[in-house]
Amino acid sequence: MTDDAAGDHDGDDAAPDDLAWETFGTDIDYSCPGFDVRRDDVRLPDGTETDFHYVDEPPAVVVLPFTPDGDVVLVEEWRQAVGRVNRGLPAGTVEDGDTDLATAARRELAEETGHEAETVEQFTTVEPANGFANSVHHYFLAHGCEPSAEQTLDFNESIRPVTVDYDAFRDAVLAGEVRDGRATLGVSLYEARRE
Repeated sequence: MTDDAAGDHDGDDAAPDDLAWETFGTDIDYSCPGFDVRRDDVRLPDGTETDFHYVDEPPAVVVLPFTPDGDVVLVEEWRQAVGRVNRGLPAGTVEDGDTDLATAARRELAEETGHEAETVEQFTTVEPANGFANSVHHYFLAHGCEPSAEQTLDFNESIRPVTVDYDAFRDAVLAGEVRDGRATLGVSLYEARRE
């Protein structure tokens, strides 16, 4: 359980919130590659005991990668849940062998796009769907990205790397033409940071 689940907001040392639920049991109801469905046995603030199911997955990194010319490296990937090819940012799970989050960001960029970055820098962390998942996404900027590695995909990844003009992609994101949540959030937060 995270500190937030125990009532500690954003890592501060405040007393437990009267909105907090008490977790007195937990188990995995379903497991598959990439995530589990976890069931927590909880006691609500009014004393009601019930259960709560959510997607339980490891932390992930999301990379906004720029070439030396200022273009952005994207992935076009088949997304079965929505039945179409999606254009988004390279992203993936933090693995046990990763020494830190930057290592994971560099690895995912290379595996999915065949590009390696001169520099990587973390710029934000978000919980994109904390109403039904414990996902934590760590966003990185990568600069000086060159196609110098070999793309190595998982068995269930269908990915085509593409390099596009960043301004055109940003404009498409801000116009609502890009539906990928990680890309939309990453570009929007990057632009807000630049202002």
